[in-house]
Amino acid sequence: MNKEDVALLIFLFIAAPEQVTFLRVTKRFLPHIAHLCLISTFLEDGFRMWFQWNEQRDYIDLTWHCGTFVAVMFVFLNMVGQLAGCILVLTRKFVPYACCGLFVLIAMQTVAYSILWDLKFLMRNMALGGGLLLLLAESRSEGKTMFAGVPTMGTNSPRQYMQLGGRVLLVLMFMTLLHFSLNALNILQDIVGTTLIILVAIGFKTKLAALTLVVWLFVLNLVQNAFWSIPFYSPMHDFLKYDFFQTMSVIGGLLLVVALGPGGVSMDEHKKKW
Repeated sequence: MNKEDVALLIFLFIAAPEQVTFLRVTKRFLPHIAHLCLISTFLEDGFRMWFQWNEQRDYIDLTWHCGTFVAVMFVFLNMVGQLAGCILVLTRKFVPYACCGLFVLIAMQTVAYSILWDLKFLMRNMALGGGLLLLLAESRSEGKTMFAGVPTMGTNSPRQYMQLGGRVLLVLMFMTLLHFSLNALNILQDIVGTTLIILVAIGFKTKLAALTLVVWLFVLNLVQNAFWSIPFYSPMHDFLKYDFFQTMSVIGGLLLVVALGPGGVSMDEHKKKW
């Protein structure tokens, strides 16, 4: 990240009135953009399973020695499950079930591709789960929900705890971007980034902090994961492409925070009672 990027982050965070205007203007469209961004990594990975069918099947078979049939079923389940989940989310049909299915697929991939032992990718997968948790919270209503009958505690419904969990998991993405070096520019980036993720996690000035993180993450994504500049036959092309769309999904989760707010379990909500 260069000095211009840092200046942009600071400007966006300070210029609250302009961000409030942005929220007012985009209120109707922001959730739809958030949904599209959030499911983008599942959509891309579903098509990846189709176009790299043999490679994915052989990888699972060679890694786990499970046989061709089990490997084929794993790839098929991932492809169909992810594409079907994306369609349900975009059409707003059976969203809770789609989210639960995508949660299961994330867990399966975490084990199957040995992500469980890679802290960076594990944190990013957990951040992706945080986005799904926010989507699940958005789809939940008091009158019609797959969690009907779950007791509430005061004004803090299960939906609000989902929003809290989603916010906390989302910020794990940014933990993988901190440098912890003595370089002055990196120190400034770490301070700004840490401040913003703490604000989102505790729910203080949540919409403004989340919107600033969206801009920051989007800029980093374009710079660091420019897969379109790498020949498609290079292994790095696939790696950057996967990372790009996974980051876009986290951006989608943050946009849901911007659109819906932090929920009842947050500093912003408690401020209203003071």
